[in-house]
Amino acid sequence: MSETFVIVGAGLAGGTAASTLRQDGFDGRVVLIGAEKHPPYERPPLSKEYLRDESSFEQALLQPLDFYGENGIELKCDVRATRIDDREKTVELDSGEQVAYDKLLFAAGVKNRQVPTPGSGLDGIYDLRTVADSDLIRREISPGRKAVVVGMGFIGSEVAASLRQSGVEVTVVDRNKVPLRRVLGEEVGRVIEVIHRDHGTELIFEDTVAAFEGTGRVESVVTSAGHSLGCDFVVVALGVEPVVEPLVGTGVEIDNGVVVDEYFRTGVEGIYAAGDVANHYHPVFERHIRVEHWQNALKQGQAAARSMLGGGEPYQEIPWFWSDQYEHNLQYSGFHREWDELVVRGSLQERSFVAFYRKDERILAAVAIDRGRDLRRSVPLIKSRQRIEASRLRDPDVDLRKLVTAANTRL
Repeated sequence: MSETFVIVGAGLAGGTAASTLRQDGFDGRVVLIGAEKHPPYERPPLSKEYLRDESSFEQALLQPLDFYGENGIELKCDVRATRIDDREKTVELDSGEQVAYDKLLFAAGVKNRQVPTPGSGLDGIYDLRTVADSDLIRREISPGRKAVVVGMGFIGSEVAASLRQSGVEVTVVDRNKVPLRRVLGEEVGRVIEVIHRDHGTELIFEDTVAAFEGTGRVESVVTSAGHSLGCDFVVVALGVEPVVEPLVGTGVEIDNGVVVDEYFRTGVEGIYAAGDVANHYHPVFERHIRVEHWQNALKQGQAAARSMLGGGEPYQEIPWFWSDQYEHNLQYSGFHREWDELVVRGSLQERSFVAFYRKDERILAAVAIDRGRDLRRSVPLIKSRQRIEASRLRDPDVDLRKLVTAANTRL
């Protein structure tokens, strides 16, 4: 009898895994379960060109609409997995249906973090995760309207930029000293701050929202420091958290997502996890990491599918992502949580640089603004784990490609 592979989560990781199974010759049953009413699509445009009405939703689709039927993939949209029974090997859906599986890929992704705040139930307050969310915000956009954006991580920063580019007056409230401080640190975050201020965005840092006020609909945002910010609408962007509820009660280890090895296997036979929800062991960084980016979901979906088929290799792709804000392109590669030195090639003040996050003289990650080529050339340095002199990294006359010695590289 042919096997049944079930994929919970019809985002980029799940959709890519389903198509990879077919491309690699799996001829059993493939069931792809998604909570949204749409087939798999890419999310990055939702805070950028799609939000600004510069691209269509069809351009964001992972595959043409008829791909799934033509390839024998059972796509179940607008239905949620509520419980996974790892003993009976079934997935229970909120429709009441049970789907049996031989192997299961859990790729349910993340959900927006909710912070209880007085007045949060008023109309005109949005968050952004799905195309439906982006559609609601798009309807609010017109020149001269006033918006408050709560949080200035990557989604908050991109939404603020898109709103300003669309003529909306924007005020941002963020608990940190600078944008993206937790990920990029104060020096690079300060560059992002100046870019936003130069485009007319009002920024309020080291403050939080105490309440949303209005009669039926939000009219102002009151901060803990006492600011009262009049507005027509609000976008809340306070980060995300992994969706793990269907796995509660199984033998799968849950710790900052679903814990898996370098082959995306959980500790339960036949259950795998990939994408934003997967806290996977990374051989290069020699630790478990969880990454929430487009490239990560795409590559992990492919790799997890091949592991399910009994093949594949240890996953050691170096994480990479980009963020477009106004006329600037930010790119990041690697993984870091702490560092003891930031080495800059180029100029922070001129907003053209690549900066290396180093610990014990090894490069953990790199970030670049308008230096995409330098960022690409930095990836082998991260993967090599070599100790490299800071002076050579700073020197624009030194070719980054020549800093990886053949004896030490892992490429």
